[in-house]
Amino acid sequence: MIRDPDTIEALQDGIARFVRERLMPNEALVAETDAIPEGLVAEMKALGLFGLSIPEAYGGLGLTMEEEVMVAFELGRTSPAFRSLFGTNNGIGSQGIIIDGTPQQKAHYLPKLASGELIASFALTEPGSGSDAASLITTAARDGDHYVLNGTKRYITNAPEAGIFTVMARTNPEDKSARGISAFIVERGTPGLSLGKLDRKMGQRGAHTCDVVFEDCRVPAANLIGEREGVGFKTAMKVLDKGRLHIAAVCVAAAERMLSDALAYAMDRKQFGQPIAQFQLVQAMLADSKTEIYAARSMVVDAARRRDEGRNVSTEAACAKLFASEMCGRVADRAVQIHGGAGYVSDYAIERFYRDVRLFRIYEGTSQIQQLVIARNMIRDAS
Repeated sequence: MIRDPDTIEALQDGIARFVRERLMPNEALVAETDAIPEGLVAEMKALGLFGLSIPEAYGGLGLTMEEEVMVAFELGRTSPAFRSLFGTNNGIGSQGIIIDGTPQQKAHYLPKLASGELIASFALTEPGSGSDAASLITTAARDGDHYVLNGTKRYITNAPEAGIFTVMARTNPEDKSARGISAFIVERGTPGLSLGKLDRKMGQRGAHTCDVVFEDCRVPAANLIGEREGVGFKTAMKVLDKGRLHIAAVCVAAAERMLSDALAYAMDRKQFGQPIAQFQLVQAMLADSKTEIYAARSMVVDAARRRDEGRNVSTEAACAKLFASEMCGRVADRAVQIHGGAGYVSDYAIERFYRDVRLFRIYEGTSQIQQLVIARNMIRDAS
């Protein structure tokens, strides 16, 4: 159950108002300039958005999983670029430290992440390892009180803004399995760390990714998460269920926004002497979208509650992410269709959303990876 219904309702209301009054009016500006105005970033920090899931002891809000998805249902109703900026601080950029970090690592980094003083980035994917993340080849060789990192990471969200990177690297070159991988906290400005050019993406302008390159990058041994080798990949996997549920909730919210826009357009646009919302084939697209959104929302809330109860939700999180992201793509397609020719030009938000939401079926594990996770868990449980 939600720990404090009144508190979470007040938080949701405040965030919904912020999204409606401050973020939505700036969507086109962010898409045009590929940047989020500094004033809006400052407001996000003041609202506590950078520390939603960071424990209260370190200055965050310490939301439960259910509370976090309820908040995501509001945050996801605007351009995904806004949420992406603080999303890594609450997810893959901080959770490794929260789960496996030493007391010193937590005390040093988590308050700065919760306040937004630091932007976190998670460096796992490489040019030759994506869905097969365990095949990464970035190395970390022990040299006295340091590790020397060499390798390249690709498509790293928030890398251009990041103050710290959680980096997965192979500390045991003889062990080609996941057991040979460790996690490091690498600070921006560390000699040997450099960034590639900004990626030019299909959508989500304002949310930046680029390569992160390590060339004889010397990282203090004290920055090995948990100060233990060989647990890095396990740390990454621990974070995935939470991240998948969060993205699934954002998919629900984005779909709700697109459906709301499509319904408003259908009620206003007239053809053959009446609003197109009166035509049954248009109504079918509206009804199918509403039904799928409701199903996805129910899945996300159920899985979040199970996680809060301490249950293993690997299968449920994968199911929710798979269904919600695919659903979001179908709703986007129907919304463009309902807009007709208007949906293909940038005067309407749906053209941008259609491109933006396509990424949801790829990151935090592709739809095909979710299918594999679900099926493998089923087979394992039945054995």
